Amino acid sequence: MTERENTRSPWPALWALIIGFFMILVDTTIVSVANPAIKAALDPATSNLDNVVWVTSAYLLTYAVPLLVTGRLGDRFGPKNIYLIGLAIFTLSSLWCGLSTTLGGLIAARAVQGLGAAFMTPQTMAVITRTFLPTNRGAAMGMWGATAGVATLVGPLAGGLLVDGLGWEWIFFINIPVGIIGFIAAWILVPKLETHPHRFDILGVVLSAIAVFLIVFGLQEGEKYDWSLPIWGTIAAGLVVLVVFVVQQAKTRSEPLVPLTLFRDRNFSGANIAIAAVGFTVTAQALPLMFFLQSARGLTPTKAALLMIPMAVISGALAPAAGKILDRVDPRVILLPGLLCVAAGMFWYAAIIDMDTPIWVFLLPSALLGIGNAGMWGPLSTTATRKLPPRMAGAGAGIYNTTRTIGSVIGSAAVAALMQSRLEANLPGAGEAPAGQTGGSMPPPIAEAFSTAMAQTMILPACVILIALAAALFLRREKVDIA
Repeated sequence: MTERENTRSPWPALWALIIGFFMILVDTTIVSVANPAIKAALDPATSNLDNVVWVTSAYLLTYAVPLLVTGRLGDRFGPKNIYLIGLAIFTLSSLWCGLSTTLGGLIAARAVQGLGAAFMTPQTMAVITRTFLPTNRGAAMGMWGATAGVATLVGPLAGGLLVDGLGWEWIFFINIPVGIIGFIAAWILVPKLETHPHRFDILGVVLSAIAVFLIVFGLQEGEKYDWSLPIWGTIAAGLVVLVVFVVQQAKTRSEPLVPLTLFRDRNFSGANIAIAAVGFTVTAQALPLMFFLQSARGLTPTKAALLMIPMAVISGALAPAAGKILDRVDPRVILLPGLLCVAAGMFWYAAIIDMDTPIWVFLLPSALLGIGNAGMWGPLSTTATRKLPPRMAGAGAGIYNTTRTIGSVIGSAAVAALMQSRLEANLPGAGEAPAGQTGGSMPPPIAEAFSTAMAQTMILPACVILIALAAALFLRREKVDIA
């Protein structure tokens, strides 16, 4: 009996898995709000922003690299088992994060936490692909998208309240009870699905890990080392290894880490290009916005997070409806307006990030981003995975999530480099200045220059999302069998 022949409703299992997926998303958004507080507590010596951004980049790096393997592990040993292992790692490493007393210790703990997230994420999409009929999968992915919307609300709000009330450590401690509940729910509700034997491409794993690390390290540390020849050499070496990886995958006959045949599906290829740009944009836009609101405008983490409410509420409310509509229409009908709204919201932010804009005005682009997000996450994931066969569900989900997370990693590294570059241009010597720059009580001339730097930085994610828009133009509606 196949998964879809089982009469058991797949919805309880999805709800159980969503608890862990929700925790991963909340953790990411919580940290973006807490970055200024973490910097003040663990890296007070300078105002260089590159160091604290490694708290995000280390997590995303160890999250991205194993995804290609963990998707296959779910196929081989069952998505339920791999998900539970990942959830245990994520929960225990959250305790380690909260107990860290140095920036280096926190970065190491976040790296382990990213590994746990890598085990969990592909299993959610694989279970949807293997248990929901293609004709109902849009509704399930709509719920997945709604979860992302709610997480964007809960994460910043919870982060602001916890940082203001209890300290930055509690943004990690809060994961422990949620992780325990999620573990019990998944243990009881997620079914054991049929496993498929796989061989694991160890050389591919090593090459992909080296390539991603070299590229991200070069981007992240470039400004610190004045974009010297060794930095460019590091990035170039990463690109060369990436090319070697692709060639090696094409020549691997047994079972490559990335089955390139999947990319013959135009929707899978286009959705992967789009989700890389989306991952870049979502990660990159949060950093300059939060530093501007808290450091230049002097808002508390809670007040800064409250400005994200329109985006989260609107996205969470519209995403399920978008998922249901997607089952009946061409994906571009939803994706193109959604991505246009996201691009417009980003450029709107860039235009109003200054010291004279009334704070309430920031609610308006947030609302526009909420509409855009509802038409972005669920439709892209549904379009990418709709035609995946059960045997390739884990591999396809792993590739898709890897693409998204690599986009996020590069976005985090690139925005850190650009923020520091713009700060140096607008505030010469900012990297060596005292750390009071991030304290929220800047003198007006410094605050103006800081705001200009953050506004200029916001242009980068606004432009990158246009790549997703271009990719979405080439997607199409597919007819699928319901068997």
